[in-house]
Amino acid sequence: MTEKPNEPSAGVPGSPALDQIAAAVTEPSAAAPAFPRPVGEPVRSPFDSPTEQFAATGDKVTEKLPRTDEELGLDPEVPLYSELKNSIPGAANSNTAEPSPTYSFASIPPAPTGSTEPTTKLRRRDDRRGTLDFGLLLLRLVVGGTFIYHGLQKAFGWFHGPGFDGIKTAMEHGGWKEVNLAAPMLIAGELGGGILVVLGLATPLAAGALVAVILDAWMWKEAAATGFQYKNVELESILAGTAAVIILTGPGRLSFDRNRGWATRPFLGSFAALIAAIAAAIGTWFWLHGGNPLHGIGPWK
Repeated sequence: MTEKPNEPSAGVPGSPALDQIAAAVTEPSAAAPAFPRPVGEPVRSPFDSPTEQFAATGDKVTEKLPRTDEELGLDPEVPLYSELKNSIPGAANSNTAEPSPTYSFASIPPAPTGSTEPTTKLRRRDDRRGTLDFGLLLLRLVVGGTFIYHGLQKAFGWFHGPGFDGIKTAMEHGGWKEVNLAAPMLIAGELGGGILVVLGLATPLAAGALVAVILDAWMWKEAAATGFQYKNVELESILAGTAAVIILTGPGRLSFDRNRGWATRPFLGSFAALIAAIAAAIGTWFWLHGGNPLHGIGPWK
């Protein structure tokens, strides 16, 4: 049995491992700093001062970091608030409670500090008409009903009326020409106009027809009398006036024309309808009767 040669131990003097440790302790290292760090000074790193220029390493040179405003790309011309404080109105005296009246650097002016009360008064609503519409309805019923009554007398002989033949004979004896045309026109004006006025439908035209019919009746009675006698034409005068009032005031909201302008706010159109009705009465008189209806009145003797 052969014996192995004795190998040197790490802890035995003269061994290779022990020789290396001794050499590392006794001989200075090449990486050790040239000047030892003073006692008590903290350990520093090259990154503690990022603006510090580092020593060149080999052939590479460390780039110089920017330090000034121009190098950093900042605008050196921007003034400080302390420099502009005196040029801003109201900024110098910051203790005053009232705001500055002008804003040199504001693009939107301040809102006016006026009164919050409304500048215009509220208008009265159009629906505050009280009993006006009811009064117009009553007027239409009285005027329209009166014309319907006379139209039924002439057309059918109702209410002890003359009937169609009777009214033709009466008109022929009263000087009317073309009674076959004049009598139907009279009946249509009284019946048709009266019904439409009661309903409040096409009121300016319907009431205009009543005005034309009753004015011809007024002239017929006045021409048959000697001189002017108002008692002969009282009813015709009242009916003509009330029919004209309906044209100028409108039928009111209790009517079929309630959504029309002439129902509550008649204006030029209703006035034109009244003028047209008077013109139609005068034209019909001269065309189908003739003569002077004002005979014996003032200068027309």
